This record gives sequence, structure tokens and C-alpha cells, in this order.
Amino acid sequence: MPRLAVALVCCLLVANGCGTRGDGLPQADEPVDLDPAAFTAEVTNPWFPLGPGTRWTYRETTEDGEVVEVVVTATSVTREIANDITARVVRDTVTLDGEIIEDTLDWYAQDEAGTVWYLGEDTAEFEDGTLTTREGSFEAGVDAAQAGVIMPASPDVGMTYRQEFYEGEAEDNGEVLALGQQVAVPAGAYDDLVKTADTTPLEPDVLEHKFYARGVGLVLTIDKDAGGREELLSVTQVSPAQARRAGEAQLGEPY
Repeated sequence: MPRLAVALVCCLLVANGCGTRGDGLPQADEPVDLDPAAFTAEVTNPWFPLGPGTRWTYRETTEDGEVVEVVVTATSVTREIANDITARVVRDTVTLDGEIIEDTLDWYAQDEAGTVWYLGEDTAEFEDGTLTTREGSFEAGVDAAQAGVIMPASPDVGMTYRQEFYEGEAEDNGEVLALGQQVAVPAGAYDDLVKTADTTPLEPDVLEHKFYARGVGLVLTIDKDAGGREELLSVTQVSPAQARRAGEAQLGEPY
């Protein structure tokens, strides 16, 4: 095991940055020193593509039985992160009965091997239109926060990796559980899926299984602890103006 594509990730990590677990992918709070020149905001990994203007709409049923809509837009906007990597800005907006209850700008970049890295988020939660918390926001390179991996270049069963690390705030981890999976969601039936597990030491009882389709991205999330479920409803393309607006509008502001 390691596959060549994943092994190349180690070549991008300098001295202190390359762990020995997860085929060289970052683990827990291990520091990484990433070369900005080895990254691009053009994210083309087939399991996590982020073509500007692509919009994914999901229906999520929460543990309380509420049904919310989640709209994720790969914007045409990029942002230079504090660790000097230029990232794609992705807007993730959650609404309940048409009202925004959570709004996030996520930052992703892809390395030369094809692995997609998660570089942080600017997130906000709202109640009755009023901002209630910015908890969970972090940026790689600020206050010891570390970038993590959201999708390996060539996912293989047993791979483990840190998805994000900001001590006490964002400590998610991922593991590839299976390949060749099949699911049916409102957007359609998919096969040859990558199945992952998401966990965090901050909430030891939380376990999410996620299913990624080639050329589409995330199609299904199952909360194994609370019984919640998030299903893909559609994948559409928005106009260049909408793609830019999604990346520039203030959090909580309709776009």
C-alpha cells in the first residue's frame, strides 16, 4: 500500500509535516508545512469536483425531525489563506422554512497529486435573522489551526486522515470505509461510490457515513448516532454572476 498518487502527497509536506499513518495523509494535530506553489484552486478530484458555478441542493432531516434545505455552491471567487495557499470559496447555506439558520464559506484547494485539502471556514448561525454564534470558524495558519484532507487523490479502504484541526473548535477526522457502494437518493441512483466515516474527538458519539459519486461529489450523509439523513436533490449550474455573488455576499444575506 501506499499508492503512488497518495505517496506524492508526502513530497509536498516538508520535514515536520509528513505523518506515517494514513498513507502520508495528515493525522490529528500533526503540523504540516504545505508549499503554496504545489496547490491550485481548480479542484478536479472526481470524487469532490468543485467546478465554479456548480450548485448542489440537499434535503436534510435532522435528529429533531426538522427538514432543512442545504445549498452548496462552488463560487467563482478564490481567497488567499493565511498559509499562503489560494483556495476555492464554496458557499454552504442552510435554510429552515426559507429562513437562513446557518451560512458558511468553506475554503478548498487541490495539490499536485489530486488530493483535496480543507483550509478552513467562515461560519455563522442565525436565529430569527439574528447572528447567534461564529463558533467553528478557523483558518489554516491562524492561531495554530492546521489544514486537513477532505478527499484523497486515490481513496482506498483503510485510509485515515485529519479533515481539519483547530484545537477545541474543529477536530474532524475521516476514514475510507468502502469502495464500489450503491445508493439511491432523489437526484438519482448512483454506484461505484466511495464511503467514508466522519468522526470528531470533540463529540465522541457522533458518527457520519458519507457517500461520494464520481463526477458528482457528496450524494448522501447518514448520521449513525442521531438518525439524521442528508440526500442530494439536484445538481445544477448557476450563472457566472450568481457564482460570484455566492462568494461575495455577507453571511446571512440572501444571494
